[in-house]
Amino acid sequence: MPTEGDVAAQAQQEVIPDETAETAADTQEALAKEIEALKAELEQRTRQGESYKAQYLRIAADFDNFRKRTQKEKEELEQKVKCNTITELLPVVDNFERARTQIKPADEGEMGIHKSYQGVYKNLVDSLKRIGVSAMRPEGQEFDPNLHEAMLRQPTDEYPEGTVIEQLVRGYMLGDRVLRHAMVKVAAAPEPVVSSEEAAFDEESEVEASES
Repeated sequence: MPTEGDVAAQAQQEVIPDETAETAADTQEALAKEIEALKAELEQRTRQGESYKAQYLRIAADFDNFRKRTQKEKEELEQKVKCNTITELLPVVDNFERARTQIKPADEGEMGIHKSYQGVYKNLVDSLKRIGVSAMRPEGQEFDPNLHEAMLRQPTDEYPEGTVIEQLVRGYMLGDRVLRHAMVKVAAAPEPVVSSEEAAFDEESEVEASES
C-alpha cells in the first residue's frame, strides 16, 4: 500500500513535465518575438542604408555636374579673354599688311626699315598661328553670313551669284570661332543686256508718251 510520501512524489513528478513545457513555450515565443524585432530592425537599417546611398549618389552627381559646369565656364572665360586680346591685335596686323603692299622703299635705308617692320609682322603672324589663329581665304567660296560681311555687290557673269569675288578686309578665326568676319565683295546677277533696237524702241515709246 503506497504511503503518503509515495503519493506526493508521484504528484510532483506529474507536475514537472507540465512546468517544463510551459517554460519551453515561453522561451520559444520570446525567441520568435526577438527574431521579429531583429527582422524589423534589419529592414529599417536596410531602408536607411538605401536612403543614405541615394543621398550620396545625388550629392556625387550634383558635385560632378558642378565641377563640369565650373570647368566649362572657366574654359569659356579663358577663350573669351583670349579672343578679345587677339581681336585687339588684328588692326596691328592690318597695318603691317597695308604697309607691305603700299610702301615702296626708295633706297637701301628705307628697304632696311621696311624689312625690319616686315620681320616684326612675320613674328606676329607666326605667334598667332601657334595659338590657333588662322586667316580666312574666302575668294571663290559661296557667301556665308556666319563668316563673311558683304560690303559690296558687283554684277558679273564671271562668277555665280553669291560667290565671294574679293576679300576687302581679312577675316580671322580661332579654331572654329570667328574672331572677325571677312569683309568681302560678292558677285551679283549681271544686269540684263538691252540691244540697240530695244533701246531705240524704248526711247521712241517714251517720246510718243510725252507728246500725247
